[in-house]
Amino acid sequence: MSDNLDAINARLDALQHQVNTLEDVNAIRKLHFSYGYLIDYCRYDDVVELFAEDGEVLFLSGIYKGHEGIRRLYKTWFQEFFTKSVDGPMDGFLLDHFQMQDIVDVAPDRKTAKGRFRAMLAGGNHHSREYCPEGLPEQFYEAGIYENSYVRENGVWKIQRLDYIVEWQAEYEKGWSNTDCHLQPFESTYPENPLGPDELLEVKRPAWPGRAAIPYHYAHPVTGRNLNTTHANAKSE
Repeated sequence: MSDNLDAINARLDALQHQVNTLEDVNAIRKLHFSYGYLIDYCRYDDVVELFAEDGEVLFLSGIYKGHEGIRRLYKTWFQEFFTKSVDGPMDGFLLDHFQMQDIVDVAPDRKTAKGRFRAMLAGGNHHSREYCPEGLPEQFYEAGIYENSYVRENGVWKIQRLDYIVEWQAEYEKGWSNTDCHLQPFESTYPENPLGPDELLEVKRPAWPGRAAIPYHYAHPVTGRNLNTTHANAKSE
């Protein structure tokens, strides 16, 4: 009887862990999708609050560290550039992010997690808008990959490290075959560049039409093979 009871309790504990992990996955999906909705409408104060205190953002081969650095990215740069420091949506300005293809993996101790998402973005200005950010194409598309880390702080999931890799950009009239990225990797850091990151990556990520592999946080779901190594059957060029 004692052995049966122990087995039942073990099974219940395992099922409870599975349920809790599924709840974590849904919470992280909601967290990341909320990030997308908030940056759609330029709610950058709310965006900063999605991050852990020691959180980071990797963007254009640079690292913005902590809430101070993250505010420099979203508030000092993005909000000033896109909306002239106005909080919230503006008539005639489009910056919609579509977040999809999510793969979320929670650590066994449920304290941390990792997630991979794809973003598609439509942006630009209506012809009636009085203020048009200098250098921003009138109509453009963008695509990128997120490889993020998450942490549970006081029972609440937050973004620990948001790593967004711009895959390509395309002006509407030209398409991606005739458009180079208007966003290029950083060359300098803060404070030399008042809008720049706190640190540069050792290896710069190429901008479109350049392409580079984006490391996976997970293994091949069928074979278990490390996806960040060259396949044994791959042909060398």
